[in-house]
Amino acid sequence: MARQFGHKVFAMVTAVRGHCGWGHKVGDKMEISGHDTAGLCGFFYHDAFPTIIALQFGAEHPWGDPEKRVIECWDRKNAVTLELTREK
Repeated sequence: MARQFGHKVFAMVTAVRGHCGWGHKVGDKMEISGHDTAGLCGFFYHDAFPTIIALQFGAEHPWGDPEKRVIECWDRKNAVTLELTREK
């Protein structure tokens, strides 16, 4: 298991439009990091990576809850929505 750097980040599936080819379902929760894709497909992980790293290493946005971000898979027909939460 890789050593944990920074804060823990958890991803919860809050919506699935269509069918996720990787099998993610609403309510799935997993720990995710710069070292661990948590089972996301490469396309979604690639898009999510900057947000995951920002949360993992303490960055804050000037809008919304600084501990959470909502992101969506780029597949418009089969989009998975994740809520990323930083645990301090």
